[in-house]
Amino acid sequence: MQIDLRTVSIKPLRQTFDQVARHLGADKPASRYLEGTIRVQAESNFHYRPLWDPDHEIFDPSRTALKIKDWYAFKDPRQFYYGTYTIARARMQEAAEADFDFVESRGLADSYPAAAKGLALEVLLPLRHVAWGSNMNNSAMAAYGYGTAITQPCLYQAMDQLGIAQYLTRVGLLLADAEALDAAKQAWLEDPKWQALRRYVEDSFVMSDWFEQFVAQNLALDGFLYPLIYTYFDNALTAKAGPTVSMLVRFQAEWYAETVKWVDASIKVAAADNKDLVSGWTRAWRDRAVEAVAPLAARALEAEADAVMAELTEQFNARAAKLGLAL
Repeated sequence: MQIDLRTVSIKPLRQTFDQVARHLGADKPASRYLEGTIRVQAESNFHYRPLWDPDHEIFDPSRTALKIKDWYAFKDPRQFYYGTYTIARARMQEAAEADFDFVESRGLADSYPAAAKGLALEVLLPLRHVAWGSNMNNSAMAAYGYGTAITQPCLYQAMDQLGIAQYLTRVGLLLADAEALDAAKQAWLEDPKWQALRRYVEDSFVMSDWFEQFVAQNLALDGFLYPLIYTYFDNALTAKAGPTVSMLVRFQAEWYAETVKWVDASIKVAAADNKDLVSGWTRAWRDRAVEAVAPLAARALEAEADAVMAELTEQFNARAAKLGLAL
């Protein structure tokens, strides 16, 4: 008995979904990211306007002063849709869990110098509330924004910030105990060095323009806070007392390096047709961010704080210029 095995090429009737083909201008293969993003935003057949905001549709591009020709120009360079996002975060979580397990199993938290431990707890733990604030803000951007290409990664950003708040909580429980979390909450509410940052976070909650909120949170505040804490302060702690705390906050450092690519890409698209508007927002919230984090920098870095803040401001301005903004 003879069996002939032959390869048969089956030509697909179409390469992608119709709405993606219309967006791309031709029926050609598209990535899963594009197929899960392009033209997913609901655009018609709304039954009623929300009673709490009768001036807008449920999904309405006029909720921001930003004028965009194509809302799907906000492509995520990370190509995150639900599948790729969860896979990427699972890998980062595995690394973070291994770091926490290593510190705990080797007793590194117990042997960490008391002075450095106290400073780490004082600086890091109240940042749980900042991360929770970012979770709230990015959730609002996802809810009130327009276009899946921008609202989808905003929702991922919200969940990431919730995870960061939880990791900071675990740092407190590993280095100290639950009383350290209570002390950090009281510091957030009452300590003078935290009040400018607390005011910044709470003012961002009540902003009406969701893309200005994006600038205030993801560009300005994160653009100063994350390098200050997870680069400069982390390096200072490591030089004084070793890399124990650096291992416990590795997730935040790696996460910011990845996320800044998406933030920059989004700002660049927005600035292309709205340079004056986005530049004005960035300028205003940059100045407030500097004011908000300066007292924290003074406590974390002491004599080096002014030089570091000047360097961060210079880096931020150079970054903004590359994105097409005029500060």
